[in-house]
Amino acid sequence: MGKKKGNKAAASSDDFLQTLEDFTSKENWDKFFTLRGNDNSFEWYAEWPQLRDSLLPLLQDSSSSSSGSLQILVPGCGNSRLTEHLYDAGFRDITNVDFSKVVISDMLRRNIRTRPELRWRVMDITKMQLADESFDTVLDKGALDALMEPEVGTKLGTQYLSEAKRVLKPGGKFICLTLAESHVLALLFSRFRFGWKMNVHSIAQKRSDLKTYMVVAEKENSVLLHEITSAFNLLSLGRNDSQGSGMREALESENQIRRDCNNGSDLLYSHEDLKLGIKGDLAELTEGRRIKFTLGGQGSNFSYRAVLLDAQKQTEPFVYHCGVFLVPKTRAHEWLFCSEEGQWQVVESSQAARLIMVFLDSSHSGATMEDIQNDLSPMVTQLAPRNDDEARIPYMMASDGIKKRDTVHEVTSPMTGKVVVEDVVYESAPSNLEDLSTSSDLAFRRLVFKRTEGLIQSEALLVEDEPSRPLMRVSHDYLASSYHTGIISGFTLVSSYLKKAESCGTMVKTVVIGLGAGLLPMFLHGCLPFFSNEAVELDPVMLSVGKDYFGFTQTDRLKVHIADGIKFIRDITNSEASSEESSNVGSNGDSTAHNTQGGICPDILIIDVDSADSSGGLTCPASDFIEETFLLSVKQALPQHGLFIVNLVTRSQSVKDMVVSRMKKVFDHLFGLQLEEEDDVNVVLFGLCSESVISENDIPESAVILEGLLKCQRLETKQSIIDATKKLKCWK
Repeated sequence: MGKKKGNKAAASSDDFLQTLEDFTSKENWDKFFTLRGNDNSFEWYAEWPQLRDSLLPLLQDSSSSSSGSLQILVPGCGNSRLTEHLYDAGFRDITNVDFSKVVISDMLRRNIRTRPELRWRVMDITKMQLADESFDTVLDKGALDALMEPEVGTKLGTQYLSEAKRVLKPGGKFICLTLAESHVLALLFSRFRFGWKMNVHSIAQKRSDLKTYMVVAEKENSVLLHEITSAFNLLSLGRNDSQGSGMREALESENQIRRDCNNGSDLLYSHEDLKLGIKGDLAELTEGRRIKFTLGGQGSNFSYRAVLLDAQKQTEPFVYHCGVFLVPKTRAHEWLFCSEEGQWQVVESSQAARLIMVFLDSSHSGATMEDIQNDLSPMVTQLAPRNDDEARIPYMMASDGIKKRDTVHEVTSPMTGKVVVEDVVYESAPSNLEDLSTSSDLAFRRLVFKRTEGLIQSEALLVEDEPSRPLMRVSHDYLASSYHTGIISGFTLVSSYLKKAESCGTMVKTVVIGLGAGLLPMFLHGCLPFFSNEAVELDPVMLSVGKDYFGFTQTDRLKVHIADGIKFIRDITNSEASSEESSNVGSNGDSTAHNTQGGICPDILIIDVDSADSSGGLTCPASDFIEETFLLSVKQALPQHGLFIVNLVTRSQSVKDMVVSRMKKVFDHLFGLQLEEEDDVNVVLFGLCSESVISENDIPESAVILEGLLKCQRLETKQSIIDATKKLKCWK
């Protein structure tokens, strides 16, 4: 973004902008514009000399096809001179809106005499009090980017784009000037699919280190799905240009989605897409219609993944014309709810002509069922088929899948808050344990934090200590948590090194940040005997809970440090730097770095911690662990063959894109593993430091090596890990 040099006040406001953490705060912007003054314009991205040649032909083309003068809306106008330049170029019918009263007052005073026809209104661009289809052009210069702070998620951006689409006339253009960050493009491209023609321009810059892109979406009367075109050669975007390569990847990915959809492939539609009639007239029932889509956005507090199902036989007598079926997170992975065949069984048992199945996830954990129903109600009403009786729409819900629950222990930690240990028996056993569940119900022990009640922190299978004694103990050779299985499957990426270490009698050092109940370190200790494991835990209460209720024990190959995980890694980094200095000035030749606890740097580093505050969309890990400075410390701490693993839980696509972008920037290679095909909330990321790495084609062979290294007593556990390796995908 370009900043004009000015007086002392302007310099002061520029300094303030650098520290502005929340670009969505009206109070912050009021302060910024007050500091800046009304005569000091602030230009986001390209300025008029760079914009003029690309922008004016678009507006003149719209003007020639418009009856009367061209109606232009500039949302989030700020104190940019863009509107003034357009006015002077002959475009007089311009409405400027911003939620800052300060800047609107300043701009009105600045232009009242010289440009009296300009309109200035104080307004929230996510809730604009403007008539439908009232503008020929919506001209966005940085507004969408400002709303798309990764920590905020996509909610505000989605609401704003819905409003921009609403106020545009058929044939109108949405012109968006953007820095084209990946999470912004992901939302922008997906919201302008059906019934829009899109084109991307590159704006020439006088500064070489910053590019501005102009994305143009033209509103059609049809619902055709066009590929996005570009006014420049995609091949000209260099691989070393992160901005350009990001744009190229986004365009290629989105156009592939559009091609697949036009060729008949299924697509995750939005509620807005369905209202356009993409999948037919939803007011009518169609036998066997099944549509996967997302709910949420304008006026909604949450977003949801959903499936609309019209009963396969509409001749049956139905109890309900339309019903809603809520699936809790703990059961979303079950065959009955995640498979098409299972979903049709639910439709049949619900006795509804149309069933809307809504999947809940971690982002809904703090909401009551009443909150969920109130949020869904207006959207569901729009999706209900035509019905003369106007009967109410019932809400049904799958149980949480728990047949029996016993609270074993409760404790309140000053750091973590209320912690609960509970034993549960599920209504149905996990598929890989069905052989064990024939004689009696299987019990599992779970660790839950009340601050994120919908997220199970740790889970373990309970087994009989001895056949002759009824006492139960935690099994440390079974992985009840699918993300633990995913984490270990990633060892495939360094299995050649692991095999070499085992053959040479070398210990592989693994550090796990976040102890939880200690189940992952205990599994590594038992099933990979050539691993030396260290766990780092900030909360000493967790160590006590692990020892007392989950059978966690320390040995010479398994140690726990009660410490801050960030500081622990940085101490390793600093120790390595000191070691290299000593080596350079003449040491005994041993350049192996040692950390402050006296051990060598880790070969494998695993981040498995939750976030104390998930309001920004990040449930795991805590945001400090995905900051670029920390990731750089990690890379410096790891050896060339090292592996860095992050368990990422987020519903926000923008947060996910941000984390992935940062890891791509820091690590030479990045792999990802999405745990469930239908679940985009939990993904395990694997960063590698070496320039040479196995390809996806080599993974099956490397998985065989890992299978030989795992000393699991339970064959089903080993098989689950090897099966998970098939989901590993190379992202860089």
